[in-house]
Amino acid sequence: MSADAAISSESASINPQDDKAVRRMIFKLAGPSLMEMLLMNATQMVMMILVGHLGAVAVAAVGLTSQPYSLLTVLFAALNSGTTVIVARSTGAGKMGDANLAAGQSLMLGTVLSVLIVSIGVTFAESLLQLMGASDEVVQVGLTYAKIMFFSIGFSSISSALSAILRGSGDTRTPMIINVLAGCMNVTLGFLLIYGHLDFPQMGITGAAIATLVVQFGAMICFIVVMFSGRFTVRIGWSEISRLDQVMVSRMLRIGIPSSLEQLIMRLGIMTFVKICAGLGTVAIAASQIVTSIIGISFMPGAAFAIAASTLVGQTLGVSKPDLAERYVWQVRKYGMMVAGFMGALFILFAPHILRLYTNDETIIREGAWALRIVGFIQVSQISQFVLGGALRGAGDTRYPLYSTFIGVWGIRVVLSYLFVYVFHWGMIGLWTAVASDQFLRSNLIYLRFKRGAWKHLKI
Repeated sequence: MSADAAISSESASINPQDDKAVRRMIFKLAGPSLMEMLLMNATQMVMMILVGHLGAVAVAAVGLTSQPYSLLTVLFAALNSGTTVIVARSTGAGKMGDANLAAGQSLMLGTVLSVLIVSIGVTFAESLLQLMGASDEVVQVGLTYAKIMFFSIGFSSISSALSAILRGSGDTRTPMIINVLAGCMNVTLGFLLIYGHLDFPQMGITGAAIATLVVQFGAMICFIVVMFSGRFTVRIGWSEISRLDQVMVSRMLRIGIPSSLEQLIMRLGIMTFVKICAGLGTVAIAASQIVTSIIGISFMPGAAFAIAASTLVGQTLGVSKPDLAERYVWQVRKYGMMVAGFMGALFILFAPHILRLYTNDETIIREGAWALRIVGFIQVSQISQFVLGGALRGAGDTRYPLYSTFIGVWGIRVVLSYLFVYVFHWGMIGLWTAVASDQFLRSNLIYLRFKRGAWKHLKI
């Protein structure tokens, strides 16, 4: 029996009242993901620090590119979310034929979709930057960077699909190894190409994009080799990718489309939020981008614990043990909130010092410190939303997170940020107070939904 199959069997057989066994299982799954997310985010932070010292225009170009980049990737959420749930349920129930078929169909459709998305991104790169409110100077500096980053989606999307398959089967260690190595390589190559060390050309943010492209291609090759090696519980062969299975694709999309719509609503809302931020000037954009990079390190534990909650819920519901699933989730949430509380305290107490790692511009530091302290106060609510939302998705309840995201992002974040910035003129404080209000509301909506327990009885 492979390691991930053993984890799946063990997770479904634990006594819900055995706190030690529950805790051990949680960290067996969440540990590698947490390490992966933290190290990956650390490498992203280092990349932003490298870019940050190129000036506000360079940071703004990177920040304004990241929004349409994220928007273009939301279509993959439907495949990844649906695949993870079906693989987790099928693995838990011992139906490996279904798990293999879901994995193969996800890879096939994801590859086709990536070609379409890359074509759109590269063709309309300049228009997307202008849509985000980029100045002529920012477009001039960032256009080549944007085109290369959009092209890299073709590689990163396939890697993310294969990562979702492995995690759904209970294997969080393999994605950790590949992604951590990729992150380290990205920083190393980025440092050489951004500043031109060791006889490499000095390429600025274009060098950062080239480093990302090369490394993501390498990571994709590694994931493909792993999935076709036949050494893991989920195995993809020619029969799973050579034909379209309409029944399986329908199951995947029925679960995944709400998640994709959720991401679409989220990204469009955040793009609107960034456009509102752009009205405050290049310094505000740069400060917000740096703050977003910093708080990304607090997203990572949330994402890791959410992966654990989603996988454990899927596997335990696959063998009809809803009480064990619920026990897992409350424990995952507790540990996640402990980590989030620590992170929030760091943001509040040391905001200016953290920002100085990225820039020496005192105006950016002053503006960014307000934002970082505000989000420090909502770290616990944020991670609660991550974990419980992941649990609902693992059960197949992907519609309610969609509804809560629409209400929070558009009804709260966008509306309040517009009012606070353009009506009350509160600047960065108003902008990020709107973010905090959104996170707090969504956290409570998701909590109430999970508490009701209807997710225990969903059929997929």
